Amino acid sequence: MALKKLGQILIDLGLIDETQLATMLEEQASRGGELIGRVGVSLGFFTDEQLGEALAEQWNTTFVTLYDREIKPEVLRLVSEPMAQLYRVVPLTLEGDKLTIASAEPQKMQIADEIRTFLGYDVHLVVATEPEIEKTIQKFYSADTESVESLVDDLEHDTALAAQAAALGKEGPTDLTGAEALAESAPVRKLLNMVLLLAIRDGASDIHFEPFEHEFRIRLKADGVLQEMVPPPKHLAFAITTRIKVMANLDIAERRLPQDGRIELNVGGHPVDLRVSVLPTLFGESVVMRVLDRGVVSLSLDKLGMDDEIKRKFRDVMKRPNGIILVTGPTGSGKTTTLYSALSELNDVEDKLITTEDPIEYDIDGIVQVPIDNELGNTFAAILRAILRQDPDRILVGEIRDTETAEIAVQASLTGHMVFSTLHTNDSPSTVTRLRDMGVPPFLITATVEAILAQRLVRRICTGCKEEIIPGPDVLADLELTSDAVFGKKFYRGKGCEKCNRTGYKGRLGLYELLIMNDELRDMIMRNASTEDLRNVARKHGMVTLRDSGMEGIFTGLTTADEVIRETILDA
Repeated sequence: MALKKLGQILIDLGLIDETQLATMLEEQASRGGELIGRVGVSLGFFTDEQLGEALAEQWNTTFVTLYDREIKPEVLRLVSEPMAQLYRVVPLTLEGDKLTIASAEPQKMQIADEIRTFLGYDVHLVVATEPEIEKTIQKFYSADTESVESLVDDLEHDTALAAQAAALGKEGPTDLTGAEALAESAPVRKLLNMVLLLAIRDGASDIHFEPFEHEFRIRLKADGVLQEMVPPPKHLAFAITTRIKVMANLDIAERRLPQDGRIELNVGGHPVDLRVSVLPTLFGESVVMRVLDRGVVSLSLDKLGMDDEIKRKFRDVMKRPNGIILVTGPTGSGKTTTLYSALSELNDVEDKLITTEDPIEYDIDGIVQVPIDNELGNTFAAILRAILRQDPDRILVGEIRDTETAEIAVQASLTGHMVFSTLHTNDSPSTVTRLRDMGVPPFLITATVEAILAQRLVRRICTGCKEEIIPGPDVLADLELTSDAVFGKKFYRGKGCEKCNRTGYKGRLGLYELLIMNDELRDMIMRNASTEDLRNVARKHGMVTLRDSGMEGIFTGLTTADEVIRETILDA
């Protein structure tokens, strides 16, 4: 049966009239689609409590008040603070396998499904007001409530779990029944759930689970830097890796060969892909999870932090009918995001866009995307040949890894296609040398390559604890600057606060170096000019180097000298 609209319920309850509903709808449109109930509360038409009662009637559930409500500690411990904060929920009771949870947004039906997936309980949602949800989370989830540290401490003293884990973690044939039971045990599930939620909440890109001889480390990579969490007991290494393998549908009996898998979650309304890589090591299996939060990715060149002039030139060149555009930089420097942002702008009904990647990181409507599978023989080169028979206008090749792929990409551009791809080189001019080393003749490089964009990601200074500093002589020396050269310029850093987890950094900033081919550069490539000579001529024609881009970030107070020194090389 179709749900009754909230506006009609509010009218039926006598809380508003038709005129007020029309006012609410008009105001909602002007606010960009804010929830209609929240609009009515802000306009003073009804209270939070009255809204809660209307939502409860709409979703056929109960409205509850949380003021002075007592919640048993064992029920609170079922939902960790990161989960409560992320979903804006409060656990109330547990009766058998039925967990009752209060939420201010019953219309988000996925909340119950996601919490059910994480906790394994049958979840029943009731309605409470948003202010009461907020106050109750603050009241019960204080510094004294369960954290990763307290959970790890409890696991240290769980002798029964330790004995079970030690017995199953020994070398030899795996007891599959026992391993699955261990992986499904509440303490192991709870710890892994908390790690995943913290990683997603903090915007981590990778989660590392690393077994060593005397410890088992968990590290999160956020803003390009690894940060260690409180290490769980060493004997739980097998249990945690087995739990991850179960979630990724991997073979838990196989502990001697590398495995790759994927976990799909919905967290807080965001679809999250976890790419799982399992690698056998001397002391157990090392697991790395790549976190791809598709719900928060914004694929737009305007949101990459690219300088306006570089962005204008890049847009001009990417709209050319044929040629090759290369984006270069180390792993994790944002190359794929930049290329997909470009493709998103070019994605219209008049052009056929095809991509081939390993793996596919973003799912975009209107673009044909082909995964690489080397085991089946679907290599970059093989797929690229097949793509050319699909009448594409623009092609994205995830990476040019070998001579064969480079040659096919060149042939594709010569036959009227625009090809986008990536390479791993230090900067734009050295990419030409890399192509020559791969066996691409200079005359084909000059005939096909239209532009090369090198990029890096540096950490942004946290705005909550930003402070001005005076750089030391060693920093100036590393930047090849004199004290006279920086007279009147300001340097900043973040001293560390709660907002940035005491790191001094929050978010990342892109540094870009765009080399656009011209006749002089093409003549030099034909004469096998050195990388240094190519760089000097490109700078003469207006190319801003990565180091120069970083210096701009320093002097505008966006990043630190240490970050620029770490991520860029000196211009020769």
